[in-house]
Formats: sequence, C-alpha cells, structure tokens
Amino acid sequence: MIIRPFAFIGALLGSAAVASAHHGFGTFDLTKSVTYTGKLTRLEFINPHSWLYFEVADANGKLTKYRCEMRSAHTLRRSGWKEELFPIGQTVTVEAAPDRADPQSCYLNTIRFANGTHMDRYGQYVATGTNKVEEVRGPLARRGGANTGGVAPAAQPRAARRATGEPNISGDWAPEQVVMADPRGRGGALVPLSAVATAKPAEPRAGGAGGGGGRGRGPGGPRTYAGTEVTPAGEEAAAKFMPQDNPRFKCQTTNILFDWTFDGPVNRIQQNRDNIVIFYGQLNLRRTIHTNTKTHPANVTPSRAGHSYGYWEGDVLVVDTTNFLPGFLNFPIPHSDKLHVVERFSLDAQTMKLTRSYMVEDPVYLKGQGKGQDVVEPADQPYTRDACKEQQFVDYSKEASSR
Repeated sequence: MIIRPFAFIGALLGSAAVASAHHGFGTFDLTKSVTYTGKLTRLEFINPHSWLYFEVADANGKLTKYRCEMRSAHTLRRSGWKEELFPIGQTVTVEAAPDRADPQSCYLNTIRFANGTHMDRYGQYVATGTNKVEEVRGPLARRGGANTGGVAPAAQPRAARRATGEPNISGDWAPEQVVMADPRGRGGALVPLSAVATAKPAEPRAGGAGGGGGRGRGPGGPRTYAGTEVTPAGEEAAAKFMPQDNPRFKCQTTNILFDWTFDGPVNRIQQNRDNIVIFYGQLNLRRTIHTNTKTHPANVTPSRAGHSYGYWEGDVLVVDTTNFLPGFLNFPIPHSDKLHVVERFSLDAQTMKLTRSYMVEDPVYLKGQGKGQDVVEPADQPYTRDACKEQQFVDYSKEASSR
C-alpha cells in the first residue's frame, strides 16, 4: 500500500467548502490526499452517490477493505462512465481525499488502471477500445454525430409543436453539467461544462449546482431563499438543521424545485391527453400535472410531489402545486405544508431550451414570494430509473471488518 499525505493551500481551502456543499455534508478532508494500490472488488452505480470498493494487501499479505465515493450514477453516465470500464478483480491505483472520521472511506479524485488509462472524478470520457478511454474537455456531444462509447449524439431535430397545437415539451431533458475546473475535484471553481476547457482551478465560482433557488445570508444579514427573507420560525428551524435531516440521505426527494436541476439529472416529460407526467431522474420522483382541471381537490394526501394542475397560457405551460409534505426548500431552510409553487415552462423552439420560472410562497417560513428560474436542454443520455442507496453516514471501517 502507498499512502502519500500532503496539503493543498490557497484557493483550494475556499473550494473545499464549495465541494462539500455540492456533494453533501460529508467528512472528507479535501485538503489532503492518499493513494492506494489494490484490487477492485465492487462497483455501485447508484444515486445520490456511487461507490467504488477495493482491497489493499500489506507486506504480510493482510487485506484491508476500502471504499471511495464517486458522483451520482446519472452524472457519471452523462460523463461517459460505464460499469464495464471497471472489471472486477483488476489492479487499480486510487488517488483520493481521506475521510476525517472513517479511515477506510475516501472521496475519489482519480482512478488509474493497469492498461495505463485513468479517469478523473469530473472527467468526460469516450471509449477508444476495450476498457480504454479518452478524455474530452467539454461536452461529449461536441464530438459529432457518432454515438461513441455509449455517449449520446447531439440532439436530433424534433417537432416544435404537437399535433394538437401546444408546444412539444415531451422527451428527456437535463441541465448543463456543472463540474469542478480541476477534473480531479481537488479544488477550484464549479463551472458549466461548456466553459471547463478555459476555466482555471483558482478562478471564482462561475456556476452553481442548480437546485431551485438560492439560499444565503450576507454578513450579519437575514437568511434568504429565492430573494425573500426567511421568517423567525424559519431562522429557528434552520439553526436546528442537522446533516441527517437531509432527505437525500434517506433516498427521498427534496422538492419539485430543487431536484429538477440539482446535480445534473436527466428528467423526462410525457404529454398525455388529460395530464402531463414528469419523471425526475434524481431520486425517481413522479409528478402528474392534471390539465383537465384548474382546481385542487379538497381531500388530497400530501406528498413530496404535491398536487398539480396545469394549463396553457399561449405557449407557456403554467403549473400550480400545493398539498406538500413538510420538507426543505434548500438546506437548511425548511418549508411547511402551506408551501405553494407556481411554475411557468416555456420552450425556445430555436435553441430547444426549456426555461422554467417559478414563484414560491410559504407563510410559515418565508416573509414574501420567492422567485427564480432554471434552464434544461435535450438530454445527452436517456432518462433512467436508478437505484438509491445513500451511505454517507456508514462507518465502513466497522462495516468492512464484519464481512
């Protein structure tokens, strides 16, 4: 086993907080690095984080089991990562950030294979042969029409309208990926994938991870969400927030705003005669938007999707949603069962970009109306219903020893 600790300074110290916010409330120390050489034993392509398992033999032949956290299954596929690129049993070298609390868990930076190829955490890849890949600095679809290595080609022309006249928003959609300027994930800004070729690791953050509205607090100022202040009750609840309260760590959807774009999911819209169904790729949420009514029924069982009705205002789909279970808007800001969301979906037939603007109000936790918008494009991979198994709080040093 080879272990080489070292410290990163300067810009990385600031970026570690960004990476932690993007990937969850982990205990990884992104200012340090460890290197292991061992045998690959298992791979889990799952959401919200995938995991790589391997074992390392010391000089006396004693085996120690390790695991490394990777990005979500849907973002890995969008980046050209495929399970067949990781043959179980082969020797690999893993460069990673260690976990402060669990000595046998880590945060993958780079994996190196016996055939000389390697893959960085945020790298984009196309297959060039059996278990071999080539890195692409930027969106994979730019490589032309060939479906190389399982990567989807550029979006094909599609009808802008359905036979019934309304805009054609059916199909698979995804936000532009946001990645670290340093493909290893060791530091630097989070930037849109289209800008990564010219981004420098030390540049200020140029993009966000999405997620339906921002949260923030100026120096000494009030906490806000989507441009409106949080109520005293919201401040009190936010102060009590614990990482384990995050629904993602229970494989539950956060809310209809957050999960539409957070972490680059591929979503699907299906237009039917009396409804529109939206399938969220993040954690398999399914929403039904009823288009044959403009009211919410008196008795609706609350859910994370809520109850939605929709109608067309010209070429804009307006969706009104209520009847939510209490949850979170964006951590640590909660929402109550009084949450009310109005979304407006509009399609640009020239660019094929689908913009969603939204209004959100919650008299319990928000002082006024919050507003925002996000954009998705025809997806570069098909919608897939992925398994979810969050293991962020598993102490693998104890679990591995029991196997």
